[in-house]
Amino acid sequence: MVSKSNTRYDFTDAVVVITGAAAGIGRETAERFAQAGATLALMDRSQSVTEVAAGLGSKHGGWIVDVSDAESVAAAANEILTRFEHVDVLVNNAGIGPLAPAEDFPLETWDKTIAVNLRGPFLVARAFASGMIARKRGRIVNLASQAAVIGIEGHLAYCASKAGIIGMTHCMALEWGPKGVTVNAISPTVVETELGLSGWAGETGARARAAIPTRRFAKPAEIASAILYLASTEAAMVNGANVMIDGGYTIT
Repeated sequence: MVSKSNTRYDFTDAVVVITGAAAGIGRETAERFAQAGATLALMDRSQSVTEVAAGLGSKHGGWIVDVSDAESVAAAANEILTRFEHVDVLVNNAGIGPLAPAEDFPLETWDKTIAVNLRGPFLVARAFASGMIARKRGRIVNLASQAAVIGIEGHLAYCASKAGIIGMTHCMALEWGPKGVTVNAISPTVVETELGLSGWAGETGARARAAIPTRRFAKPAEIASAILYLASTEAAMVNGANVMIDGGYTIT
């Protein structure tokens, strides 16, 4: 059980869906929303998502979902809406980042990356948007990346998928903003999660940190804090934005 801590946000009456919630940014974000009083519907392909949800409190739920599979998403969305009746906030966080040289990039790896990173957020947003529009209120936050606006060696499919997230965010924001639903994206640099640090360890990580003006990677709590802001009433006028949390890397 997570007790409330000092937070300037109050999500007591909000139902929040978070994908990729079993670890990393997703889990940190879930903990922050739980502390702010939200009711959580957590999605992840890992079975541990049910344990994460239970650990945050009995009112929360966890669903094992493949976000790239339309039937899996639809089934989970139906169960979530049946249990909680509505969804106020969606955080599209689930993603993968396999690497390969562009000239040898395997087709199956490309297809899987696009399916999880771009098709997945589309499917999940589509599943809950109609309910938000009907209630004339909602917040959608899509996790993009600094890789959406710059090239990173070996990240062909990842860069393409995250650039797609920015385009999708813009279109959703344009169409759904007049209907009470804001849609924004967040683009972090490397984040100090288990996955992030495993890919940027040793000398590779040292060089990457040295290229960031703040000389460090982002912390999961910093990304989660930005997500809570975009989901809050304070951010009601923020729509279609891509919030860079990269220590200034993309301005260099």
